[in-house]
Amino acid sequence: MSRVIVVGAGVVGLTCAVRLLEAGHRVDVVARDLPLETTSAVAAALWYPYGTPADPRVAAWAARSYEVFESLAAREATGVRMLEGTEVVAPDAPHPWWADAVPSLRRVADGWSFVAPVAETPTYLRWLSGRVEELGGTVTRLNLSALPEGGDLVVNCSGIGSRLLAADLSVTPARGQVVHVEQHGLERWWLDAGPEPLYVVPRADEIVVGGTYEEGEWSRTPSPEVAEAILQRAAVLVPELADARVLRHRVGLRPARSAVRVERDGRVVHCYGHGGAGVTLSWGCADEVVALVDSAGDSPGTR
Repeated sequence: MSRVIVVGAGVVGLTCAVRLLEAGHRVDVVARDLPLETTSAVAAALWYPYGTPADPRVAAWAARSYEVFESLAAREATGVRMLEGTEVVAPDAPHPWWADAVPSLRRVADGWSFVAPVAETPTYLRWLSGRVEELGGTVTRLNLSALPEGGDLVVNCSGIGSRLLAADLSVTPARGQVVHVEQHGLERWWLDAGPEPLYVVPRADEIVVGGTYEEGEWSRTPSPEVAEAILQRAAVLVPELADARVLRHRVGLRPARSAVRVERDGRVVHCYGHGGAGVTLSWGCADEVVALVDSAGDSPGTR
């Protein structure tokens, strides 16, 4: 089997590393930011193919990830739970293009109701990192100016870093701001995936309320005005949030792209551009990455 260097220690990079190790490869993960410092650590981590095109490959990746998360939810250490919730849509909204990826989807007065995986990202990223190490892989901080030359193959999961490492300026930041508030017994998630996204995602000890999707915005500094606007909108969906105590503010830069790039280009396999769906597509994309690494053909892919 090959020695593979995975660049990027967010949820996509770690998941690819786990699958490659399970397939028998030697794997080292290198990244400027360690798992709990990545954009993945900021994510509300509700399964939903947000910020991705209506593409059959995306639907297949999302469906595969749903299956894996459903199995992981049986293990408390993963931090994954299956929770019912509602996506708010207009009365005349068409059937979701991703509907086949979930076991059941019900039309309700407010929109679509279904059970979806939710990952508590600090716990989940620690579990993924631990799984990498358990399988014999490593996770190392390394600030790169180019993709590494060592190893037989490189898997590029550098997210927004692919602007530099893959010379792909079509990857742009999509700034997301969230507010963490105290848990008051909420067990359902709420989502409005419109032009101005809004989501309320419960965790065991807190609730993640977001958010924004500001393409081209690089600032990681939370805006008090934006936070207040988020909370006001969220309180319309969940009135109890109006009095919830704010615990912290966070900002992450999603790697937005017109299409997710999962392909092999010589000795490099690229896997980036997941927008707001890194968690949602992670296991499906990782399975495809393993297939590309194992493929015999070395012909360059197309962008």
